[in-house]
Amino acid sequence: MLGFLFNDKECKELGYMLRKELDEMLLDLSDQRLDKDVRRAIAARYRTIFRMYARIATPKDLSRYARNHRYIQNH
Repeated sequence: MLGFLFNDKECKELGYMLRKELDEMLLDLSDQRLDKDVRRAIAARYRTIFRMYARIATPKDLSRYARNHRYIQNH
């Protein structure tokens, strides 16, 4: 396990970067043209980035990026 210490400015920047990455992956996951294996790999990466973001985000901010797993498994 690694640990990092961030000041306020760095924490905000990290949050910004993670949000942008999550936004991009959500866009990719909604693209039906992508192969199922590619979408599965993106979904796995999304879970990792989401857990990182969950450590610094408020519950309100985090709820924007929560995904409905039941919907995803059916498509």
